Amino acid sequence: MKLNGSEIIVECLKEQGVDTVFGYPGGAILNVYDALYKHSDEITHILTSHEQGAAHAADGYARATGKVGVCFATSGPGATNLVTGIATAYMDSIPVVAITCNVTVPLLGKDSFQEVDIQGVTMPITKHNYIVKNVEDLADTIRKAFRIAKKGRPGPVLIDVTKDATANECEYIKETPKPIERKTDTIKEEDVERVVSFIKESKKPFVFVGGGVIAADASDELKKFVHKIHAPVADSLMGKGAFDGSDSLYTGMLGMHGTKASNFGVSECDLLITIGARFSDRVTGNAAKFADNAKIVHLDVDAAEINKNIKTDAVVIGDALEVLKHINAKLEQLNHKEWVDHIEELKEKYPMRYNRDCLNGPLIMENIYRITNGEAIIATDVGQHQMWAAQHYTYTKPRTLLTSGGLGTMGYGLGAAIGAKVGCKDKVVINVAGDGCFRMNMNEIATATRYNIPIIEIIFNNHVLGMVRQWQDLFYGQRYSATVLDDVVDFVKVSEGMGAKGYKVSDIESFNQALQEAIELNIPCVIECDISREDKVFPMVSPGAAISEAFDRQDLDQKIKDENILS
Repeated sequence: MKLNGSEIIVECLKEQGVDTVFGYPGGAILNVYDALYKHSDEITHILTSHEQGAAHAADGYARATGKVGVCFATSGPGATNLVTGIATAYMDSIPVVAITCNVTVPLLGKDSFQEVDIQGVTMPITKHNYIVKNVEDLADTIRKAFRIAKKGRPGPVLIDVTKDATANECEYIKETPKPIERKTDTIKEEDVERVVSFIKESKKPFVFVGGGVIAADASDELKKFVHKIHAPVADSLMGKGAFDGSDSLYTGMLGMHGTKASNFGVSECDLLITIGARFSDRVTGNAAKFADNAKIVHLDVDAAEINKNIKTDAVVIGDALEVLKHINAKLEQLNHKEWVDHIEELKEKYPMRYNRDCLNGPLIMENIYRITNGEAIIATDVGQHQMWAAQHYTYTKPRTLLTSGGLGTMGYGLGAAIGAKVGCKDKVVINVAGDGCFRMNMNEIATATRYNIPIIEIIFNNHVLGMVRQWQDLFYGQRYSATVLDDVVDFVKVSEGMGAKGYKVSDIESFNQALQEAIELNIPCVIECDISREDKVFPMVSPGAAISEAFDRQDLDQKIKDENILS
């Protein structure tokens, strides 16, 4: 049948099973919105307050559901406003398809009104991108985009469509999407055998997992592997929930704000098995000193990550689920009791300490976990609150922490929470933000109230840019340049002005009551928590230091005491 380009876009989205689109209309994309209007009973459109919010919502939807998230924007500023959200998805390997529209073909390249070469702009931050000028190419391009976004290492794909291509007609034939094959052709038997031999020879193995395990839906196979080789497990920020955080073999996060048990354990191990992680600088610290007593095994779907940051001794390239199946099939039950007992002693010797006598981030996160029975989806913005959310909420399942790990995008969490709640209506969805981050995209509260999307926004208000100030405090001689946010903004009033229920709390009892009420009300709620600006995230690894040099508040106090004695 003959359809115009806009109708083809909608039909192709339906082919792919898309039920929700996040976006913002404008002149160049009007034809598409007109077609979408006719299919509003099949595809829900969420009008966000800003295009960046649409990109983050599509990202959060994808992370929480495992499906491809979709966002729309018009040409020019509409398209460029998606860029930060696209880059966020790219850095964290999240499958998103962004569809923008541009001026007509005759106006391209002439600095026309609201014309931007968005294909050129997004080339470094997309897995692939397209500009479609002929309506005949449109259906195949959309199908390719969804396939690319999901296949192998996931990532965002952008499709820019000229306005005349959305208006012109061509023949459309419906197609059923082909299943996405897992990447197995690169799994070589000799590589698997080498890894297995390393594991059998190891006396002190340690497993490090990242977001690739979640992307591959490999958590069950990972659990089987870990218990088969009887080894402790640490995760990256992106890997939270890939391995059950309540399991006795779990040691916590690795890296700059990782636990001492994880950092010291990896520094002592003789074999580090890394699965679906890319050895980010925030994980490795000083790369020359990272796991320098160990052989390094790297299991990853992306060959480009091999030896990029850390030199490896054995590698298997392929889908994490399939790689683990191959390895598990060749392993018998191992026992590393002495090593595991040593790691358990580290966990007991270096617990996550914090002050329980006043309202603070760790206490709030532990109470969120208790009140929600650990069943909530937690989104975060970026900063101290993000690290507290990673450290003090126990993630037992994948797809329950949504956070900007690679790009570190302030303002990410609220849009992501909206996307997650739309995709997972039966889950309690909570965004944890700092006061600095909330200012970035607080306008998306209006999106939540417009559609009655019952997310809970929790603001850790310390009246400073907390993480930046922490660095200024520790490494910049307490020169607090542009990090103090002492002003008269009332976040509760602002939130209530946008239609949400607002709470302001300063003690844990009031917080617990507010959170329980917010869950029961099942409407958009904002809880502002007053915390001290002196609170810091510990443990911490200084920039340029080895992860074995992780320090906490007690270490810092002892250092100050020793320096005072010497002086």
